[in-house]
Amino acid sequence: MAPEITKIKSVEFAYEIPEMGTDQHGFNLVYEPGESVERKLFALTVHTDEGITGEYVGGNSPGAAQINTFADYLVGKNPLAREKHWSEVKRALRKYDRMGIGPIDIALWDFAGKYYDAPIHELLGTYRERLPAYASTYHGDENGGLETPEDFADFAEDCLDLGYPGFKIHGWGGSDGSRDLERELDAVHAVGERVGDEMDLMHDPACELETLADAVKLGRALDEQDFFWYEDPYRDGGISQHAHRKLRQQLDTPILQTEHVRGLEPFTDFIDAEATDFVRADPEYDGGITGAIKRARVAEGHGLDVEFHAPGPAQRQCMAAVRNSNYYEMALVHPDAPNTTPPVYAGDYEDQLESIDDEGTVPVPDGPGLGVDYDWDYIEANQTGSVHVYE
Repeated sequence: MAPEITKIKSVEFAYEIPEMGTDQHGFNLVYEPGESVERKLFALTVHTDEGITGEYVGGNSPGAAQINTFADYLVGKNPLAREKHWSEVKRALRKYDRMGIGPIDIALWDFAGKYYDAPIHELLGTYRERLPAYASTYHGDENGGLETPEDFADFAEDCLDLGYPGFKIHGWGGSDGSRDLERELDAVHAVGERVGDEMDLMHDPACELETLADAVKLGRALDEQDFFWYEDPYRDGGISQHAHRKLRQQLDTPILQTEHVRGLEPFTDFIDAEATDFVRADPEYDGGITGAIKRARVAEGHGLDVEFHAPGPAQRQCMAAVRNSNYYEMALVHPDAPNTTPPVYAGDYEDQLESIDDEGTVPVPDGPGLGVDYDWDYIEANQTGSVHVYE
């Protein structure tokens, strides 16, 4: 008989990121000595009549709210029928962004790996077992951390010394008009002149720039320094096919888009409109491992590279099974503050600045499923009281 889902449990918990605050608008995380920021995540468990539990820690409150709408559908179903469930839930969430699918789908893949006693990348088809990483910074701050272009250049050099082959700037954005744009331009040149001959360099304004004109100005500075890619520059939110096609026509630096494009079909349309050069996938954002791998295969069929967003065990498992991907994103890193990764791993898994080896790579967990063990004592000790059980 096929296995059966008997219960799904979602537990919200909180943890603090030390030495962190937010920028003037309260949106971007930035270095702030002596302060801390509280972050909330969800710990999901999918229980089965096999005595095997699929697990995943991540997600956000809007995604968790979506899980409320379809979790009951999954109870009593075969946890191995992921493609069927993905299709049904995708339709059920057609009015929403569907980000609730990701955490559940990842937990189902974790179950499958444990059921077959194999890491997820073996179920997908292994291509590699070590992943080259790039250092992806926190946003620029005003507090003595990454405050000046020279600070970014110094940090890039430190990351090069650690073994990173790539470095990505998240700058100050365009919220302070010409002052911030000039600082962005200066940082591009400072980093490029310091390490550009030895590292692949990326830039991600995170949709901060307010006009196409500013996006072009920054892009032309990237051209001068031979940057590897240019990501989510301005206030369209990263979703306008027309805008990014026009931007591509004016620059040499390759564009990386689709982090904020939800859904496989709009993602495919973005490629077909020639609106990007590289594409993004994220198992949490894009419908789980099932959805992220669909994106990777669409990109492969178009002859494009897919770059996985953010660090995590699900990202590592996906990237291990994909040929057309260049870098693992070690994010977010800073010379004086820890990564945003929650302290929920009981084993030796970590995503911190020093987590790479001398060649700038990270390993792919080789245990069953996601290959990580979660610290459930920590999660339960820090739960917020928001617990949902579906059975």
